[in-house]
Amino acid sequence: FYHMDLYGSKERFDIFPEELSGRGDRSLGDTRRQSTLSSEKVQRPQEVGYDLEKEVAELAKMYGLDEDREKELELLGGHLEKVESRWPPARTEKAGSQGSIYNTSKSSSSVKDPNQSTKQQGLPDEVSQGENQSKARADDEAESNIWSRGGLSSGGMSEEWNSQAVSEEEEEEEEEEAADVFCSTCKIPIRAFDKLFGEHKDHEVAQLPSALETEKEEIHKNMCRLEEQIAQMENVASHLEEIFITVEENFGRQEQNFEVHYNNAVQVLAQKYEEQLEALGEEKRQKLEALYEQLVSCGKHLDTCKELTDETQELFLENDKAEFMKVKSFNYYFFPYNYRLEEFLKKEVDLELSTLPDFEERVIDVSEVEQLMNSINAIPAPCAPVINPQAPNAATGTSLRVCWGLFSDDTVECYQLCYKPVSNERHSDGQAEHTLKVKETYCTITDLLPNTQYEFWVSALNASGISPPSERAVYVTAPSPPIIKNKKIQSCENAVLVSWESRDINPVDSYTVELSKLTDEENDDIITESIVGIPNCEVLIHLQPTQKYRICVRAQNLGGSSERSEPVLIHTTGTCFYLNEDTAHPLLAILDDGFTISCDELENPECDLPVYDNSFTRCIAILGSLIPFPGKHYWEVEVEEDTEYRIGVAFENTPRHGHLGANNSSWCMRHIITPSRHKYEFLHSGMTPDIRITIPPRRIGILLDYENCRLSFFNADIAQHLHTFNSHFQHYVHPCFALETPGILRIHTGITTPPWTAL
Repeated sequence: FYHMDLYGSKERFDIFPEELSGRGDRSLGDTRRQSTLSSEKVQRPQEVGYDLEKEVAELAKMYGLDEDREKELELLGGHLEKVESRWPPARTEKAGSQGSIYNTSKSSSSVKDPNQSTKQQGLPDEVSQGENQSKARADDEAESNIWSRGGLSSGGMSEEWNSQAVSEEEEEEEEEEAADVFCSTCKIPIRAFDKLFGEHKDHEVAQLPSALETEKEEIHKNMCRLEEQIAQMENVASHLEEIFITVEENFGRQEQNFEVHYNNAVQVLAQKYEEQLEALGEEKRQKLEALYEQLVSCGKHLDTCKELTDETQELFLENDKAEFMKVKSFNYYFFPYNYRLEEFLKKEVDLELSTLPDFEERVIDVSEVEQLMNSINAIPAPCAPVINPQAPNAATGTSLRVCWGLFSDDTVECYQLCYKPVSNERHSDGQAEHTLKVKETYCTITDLLPNTQYEFWVSALNASGISPPSERAVYVTAPSPPIIKNKKIQSCENAVLVSWESRDINPVDSYTVELSKLTDEENDDIITESIVGIPNCEVLIHLQPTQKYRICVRAQNLGGSSERSEPVLIHTTGTCFYLNEDTAHPLLAILDDGFTISCDELENPECDLPVYDNSFTRCIAILGSLIPFPGKHYWEVEVEEDTEYRIGVAFENTPRHGHLGANNSSWCMRHIITPSRHKYEFLHSGMTPDIRITIPPRRIGILLDYENCRLSFFNADIAQHLHTFNSHFQHYVHPCFALETPGILRIHTGITTPPWTAL
């Protein structure tokens, strides 16, 4: 996304064309120049001998004049003869069409709009003739109400049926020049005549300049929203591209891992097959050898049996009994035959098979293969990730966005993110640790404390185990919104002094003040200024007089910006200050409005009530806040007729144990009630001029003029000047107020300086 500079570039899109001044005069001049050119074009063919009739026919065909004439004849019906009389002849048709191209006026014979003026055409020699013909046909044109674009004078009527002789671009330009108001209902520019008598009669209209400015603002807002959407979509697209790349890389690693492990598994299976086949063959050989030995033994036994059988048969065939009973030798042993036969038969013959033909069931051990297959998912534990440092504006008051990366080809199923708040105490290890498992390489942690440092570290996990933790990184949340001290705000017609306090224990880097000028419409504001990099909780801002402003404050640190503080409204109509309670005498009370002081008793001015170090101890007085603005400042004090008081200004170092006006650091007006009259003194260094005031003031105006070194007092009820101190104020001063009898003083600030205060 490339930022479009809509305002600062010469090559910018002309979205907001500037309003041209004197547009009507310029259009008139352009029309006259174009009409002159057209007349020259009309005359030039006659000079060089062009075929005028042929050229007129071509122009009529090009601009569709023949079709317009047919439509006119169909619409007019009974006025055919009048239309025929008004239709220009063939030889003057070209001149009329040329004149109509540059004519930009539209008028009606029945109703004439006073806000519009018809434009004169620049066709010489034909204008006067056109005027005569227009006057002659005025009644007919009023009856038919036909608009014309021919060359007419200021009082002539125009015909609508010649409008096709003008090209579309020139026709649009003429309509735009004729429009002078904007229809808010239809959202199009129109003529004032259409508002009075046309189809827009009941619609709401607005002036073109104001409608143009409103449309510009709407377009600008929509452009800003569009840019924000583009930025968001580009961020999403960038993130999706990263996901695509990660998917491709993970697929490649997994494919390679599968190939390696499955090849290993196939090799192990082939080895197991060979081993089992060899063992099976060995068992077969052993079985065959055992059976063969048993077969040989059986053969020998059969041979012996056969031999004994033959001898027995021969013996039974012997008739001589003596021979039968003779002893026969058998294996070199001499035994009776029967004895030998008995002994042979006594030998046990093993008739059972030495081995079975069945092979024992072999259990194939695939545990190794299973391990190999499991090792496809049981890859080595990944390496330690690398946690990123905190990015600017990546935090809010209660959340942090933490990012990290894995700079290896290890396969990771998830990440384990751990964090804990950073403590400056020695036993910081006792802080509770929090653990989160996330799939991505980023995480937004919520429910955190504002303007607090947190320590983060991350580990990668897969089926084989967990990686070592990353290096620890310290992140900080954004601060809490500051709190503006509404009662401590000071302002004048040209500036305001705003102070606030931080809600965070930890210090912040700086503050930003956002200033909005309020318009007449409710809740409509414009950000006019943002003051950044304010190190302290106070700022002096220059403003425009008689305006209304909304002021907000943000706190800044490394994590980002806080939310806006509660706004305050500032009216630059006059000087505003507050009463400094730290300077008040213990017997002096400040009412709820903050600008009314009262005293109920004065029996013991030097009482034992607790006082501040900066409080008045003898004079029952109080100081207002410092007025640190150059120029003129005006405020009023409402007094009671039977109350004795002192009002004026004083330096910061005016003695707290003395009376106002009794030293050279304070100037005040004093009211004393004597048995004979009301006495007024204007004190400075204990001295007062001899001034008699006949009308006791009930509302006293005080004008402080730093530039002219004057402090003036007025009777605001009757606009009467009472007295002026001419003194050079070396420093800024405080308003001061004191009561010498029980009573009330009401202070009024934010008042525009009255014109009668000018001396």
